[in-house]
Amino acid sequence: MKRLVLALLLSTSTAAFAQTKLSKKDMKALLAESLAFSARQYKGMMTAVPDSLFPRSTNKDGSLMTAKFNWWTAGFYPGSCWYLFEATGDPAFRTEAEKRQGNLLPNQFRTNTHDLGFLMYCSFGNDLRLTGDTAARRILLTSSASLIKRYKPAIGAIRSWDHAGWKCPVIIDNMMNLEMLMWAARESKDPNFAKIAVSHANTTIKNHFRDDYSSYHVIDYDTATGQVLAKKTHQGHSDASAWSRGQAWGLYGYTMMYRETKDRTYLDQARHIAEFMLNHPNMPADLVPYYDYDAPEIPNAIRDASAGAVMASALLELSRYVDKTESKKYWNAGADALASLSGDAYRAKEGANNHFILLHSTGSMPGNSEIDVPLSYADYYYLEALLRYKKWSGR
Repeated sequence: MKRLVLALLLSTSTAAFAQTKLSKKDMKALLAESLAFSARQYKGMMTAVPDSLFPRSTNKDGSLMTAKFNWWTAGFYPGSCWYLFEATGDPAFRTEAEKRQGNLLPNQFRTNTHDLGFLMYCSFGNDLRLTGDTAARRILLTSSASLIKRYKPAIGAIRSWDHAGWKCPVIIDNMMNLEMLMWAARESKDPNFAKIAVSHANTTIKNHFRDDYSSYHVIDYDTATGQVLAKKTHQGHSDASAWSRGQAWGLYGYTMMYRETKDRTYLDQARHIAEFMLNHPNMPADLVPYYDYDAPEIPNAIRDASAGAVMASALLELSRYVDKTESKKYWNAGADALASLSGDAYRAKEGANNHFILLHSTGSMPGNSEIDVPLSYADYYYLEALLRYKKWSGR
């Protein structure tokens, strides 16, 4: 298929593109082609990844970086395969997702990680949604029961890491793992799952956000008193900066919590975070953020396509819950970010990039880890955003 729309995009500068609104017809064509491309890339991925491992990123020598079943990103690959099965109907993607999920099963019993939502809900949750598999339901309920064992009542939040040097760290990323708990509350009729999720979300609003609705990455608590001991970063530029993926996690998490609870507090929080991001003077014209909004290297700082993908998916959903004027703004911003990610500036060449879809994501600048590389979760949220656009564009 000739990429006529993409050729048009690539003929313009980034700034010009930001002012060039694609017609609905052209946008649908671009994103349909992007889904087809993604399916072809992941067909290659299937043959490249060893059976017991999961694609994670790219090593410094260009080779495929893989992860074991217990690494926090392991669930994104089978989740992406489920999205591609949903998009194409090709049973090969279902077979691949089910095969890889088998390696994730030990995670359901783990109480030493907060990432069970990423690991299990992104994989088995999509399995259950698309197939109604009763085994997936059971696995998710077990995973949810394991996750809430990390809840600290004195703090009102779920502990994130067990790393040395911290008392009880809670990271903004943890908002993403609450969706599984809200699902578990409905499925099990046990309100404790939802009570813990709501408590965590409320504690995060209270302590993670600054007056401008930017977010700290890590809040460290005293487990006995619940007192805040420190406000830090682990992946952003500095403790006082706005790490871009952290802002996207917050936007997505509070949009989801509004969907699940209809509590206006969460909708307002999501709207404020969206305004911080979209109106920030350091938001690039193509709406794919720098790795940190306060990176001193801007405008030469590296980007984080994963932050752009999470943001795009969240904005498309947020547009469904607000008034007509805001809805148009958030929908168009999400669609524009998605169109940027679908252009050659961020999308891999077919068969290259170790078969990942997107280029230019950033894991941790301070840790000099996964710098300007593909990341499995960038692909996952990109695919989710493509499917959301396809599903909701006829609204």
